[in-house]
Amino acid sequence: MKSQVRRVKQSMRNFSSFTFGAAAIVLAASSFVARAAELPAVGAKAPDFTLKSQEGKTVSLKDFKGQWVVLYFYPKDMTQGCTIEAHNFQRDQSQYTAKKAAIVGVSADSVDSHVEFCTKENLTFKLLADPSKEMIGSYGSLSANGAVAARNTFLIDPQGVVRKVYTQVKPNPHSEEVLAALTELQK
Repeated sequence: MKSQVRRVKQSMRNFSSFTFGAAAIVLAASSFVARAAELPAVGAKAPDFTLKSQEGKTVSLKDFKGQWVVLYFYPKDMTQGCTIEAHNFQRDQSQYTAKKAAIVGVSADSVDSHVEFCTKENLTFKLLADPSKEMIGSYGSLSANGAVAARNTFLIDPQGVVRKVYTQVKPNPHSEEVLAALTELQK
């Protein structure tokens, strides 16, 4: 009987140690998430990335060296707000091209979803797939629940430096806002 009591007490100590250890891991992980969730600051080097586009090609930030990049994060392909935002960027594509600026959209959707979205909506700029949400997180652009990208945009200069940050973007006027900022920054 005493040996059974000893084993039960030892099991309880082991369980307490395990629970404490698990709590420490959760706490450490949550502090990592908090650090990962910070937006890149204006004037900071833009975090590098390499993701697949709707064309199935690998795209990296360095591919845009020498030109401006409008890097916009959006929640989901084929939803109302995301379609409006994409249509407006597409509508203004020639103005961005004239300003030597590439438009690049990023969501947690798959490459196949991007193919379908681009085909259905006649989108010609690059959409990048980040189903792991690693790159989305590196730009501090995960939604509050972490399920999708938050609607944020980063205007990156030809040297790879963040020049403007937009958070909680409203889809309708956004392309015009970005074009105005790009015009101002290029003066």
